[in-house]
Amino acid sequence: MSSAAIHFLFLGLYLAALFAIGIVTGRKMKSSAEGFFIGSRSVGPWVTAFSFVSAYYSSVVIIGGGGFGYRFGLATLWVGATNVIVGTLLAWTILGHRTRRMTGRLGSITMPEFFARRYNSPEARVVSALVIGLFLVLYSVSILKGMGNAFEVLIGLRYEYSILLSGLMIVAYVAIGGYLAVVWTGFFQGWVMLFGLALLTALALVRVGGFEAVCARLATIDNGQYLRTPGVWGWAGLVSYSMIVSFGVWGMPQLVTRFYSIKTSTVLKLGTVLATVTGAMALLPYLNGAIARVVRPELADQARQLGATAFDKAIPLLVQEVMPPWASAVFLAAVVAAGMSSFAAVLIVVVSALVKDLARDSFNLRLTDRQQVVWSRLASVLVGLVALGVAMRPPAMILVITGFAWAVIASTTLWPYVLGLYWRRATRLGTFISMLGGCLVALAWEALGRPLGLHGFIPGLAAGLVLYLGASLLSPAPDEALVTAAFGKDGKQLRR
Repeated sequence: MSSAAIHFLFLGLYLAALFAIGIVTGRKMKSSAEGFFIGSRSVGPWVTAFSFVSAYYSSVVIIGGGGFGYRFGLATLWVGATNVIVGTLLAWTILGHRTRRMTGRLGSITMPEFFARRYNSPEARVVSALVIGLFLVLYSVSILKGMGNAFEVLIGLRYEYSILLSGLMIVAYVAIGGYLAVVWTGFFQGWVMLFGLALLTALALVRVGGFEAVCARLATIDNGQYLRTPGVWGWAGLVSYSMIVSFGVWGMPQLVTRFYSIKTSTVLKLGTVLATVTGAMALLPYLNGAIARVVRPELADQARQLGATAFDKAIPLLVQEVMPPWASAVFLAAVVAAGMSSFAAVLIVVVSALVKDLARDSFNLRLTDRQQVVWSRLASVLVGLVALGVAMRPPAMILVITGFAWAVIASTTLWPYVLGLYWRRATRLGTFISMLGGCLVALAWEALGRPLGLHGFIPGLAAGLVLYLGASLLSPAPDEALVTAAFGKDGKQLRR
């Protein structure tokens, strides 16, 4: 059997399994907004943890992280390390329990709805829903690009056809199964990702003679800059991107929604351990990207001719070099798994922002629960097609697109969400001004070409924090009934 035939057979079986999961979960889903958007808060710790990891470490990390590893060397391992420690362990520890309890008390099932009920702020709902809807669609472009690059190199399928094949499948099972389809396919895909990345790393290290051999080869390139920290990247770039893709996670709705949907806050301890251990896979794409610099050095010349987006082919080229056809097929499934799980998670959040938070709650369209589900399914198809259209001609490297989208979203949502879980004195005015200021500063900083070498995430987050604290302290304290509704009597949240 030819290599292409093996890839198509394995991929066909894999996609069929995902579609079957979507159909089964669609039958189990309750015909309500809560059922479609957060699975009626009925998801267990194993599924929650693995779906969190698979949504977080998407094809953006596997392909885009490999591209950064090739471009900047072993210093990028610090990005993976902060993903695990800050983006996973600390996020689950600091945010998980309070998010599950407070959203349960407030009856909120989306992040914009949380802002509206926590602060009695319909304007915060509108701003956050618009930012989430627009910039998560942009982020989804980077996810689709990662899958497209993998298909293009590994099985010779044209990039455009690769995007359509994977994208349309995701749209189908999200529209059918809603959130339960997203988390259950994410659970399945998390295992595939873990196995595929571990297999690639083992075979790549065997090919080059071990980690010491990689370091020795990298030491001969540009006076060892690809071996040092911060190396060719510089401290500003390394710290900025580490913060964006780690601390920025704390304000990303497609990830924190996992805390909304878990059965009870008491099972979060197990989920925290599972997510952190599994999340250690984040180190592997960056390492493999550095290995690809040794195995396929000619890609650097291609990037100088074709532009930085060529670096995103580092991992597919490494797979092509070190893996036999059957293993390559497994890894392709891992990339598809990573991309599909993340795109599905993004899609369900964008749809909830458009249908529930804007159409129904902000513009007062009278939609029943059943009508919301129907509208959400139609919106899933429409949003998916828009993302597919943009992904046909992506504007930049995968992690560049991701960093920009995450910077704007996190600068808008992170402080009102994180501090809103802890600080009783936060006000409606502080939240609204923080959202607008953080968003606009992040956008302006990027438009000015990142002065001082800092990504827009850093000044955007700093501006959002100052405005949130300052405006809250200068405005009247929130009504005590509003605070009690969020925190419970005597400031203690009730367990659910």
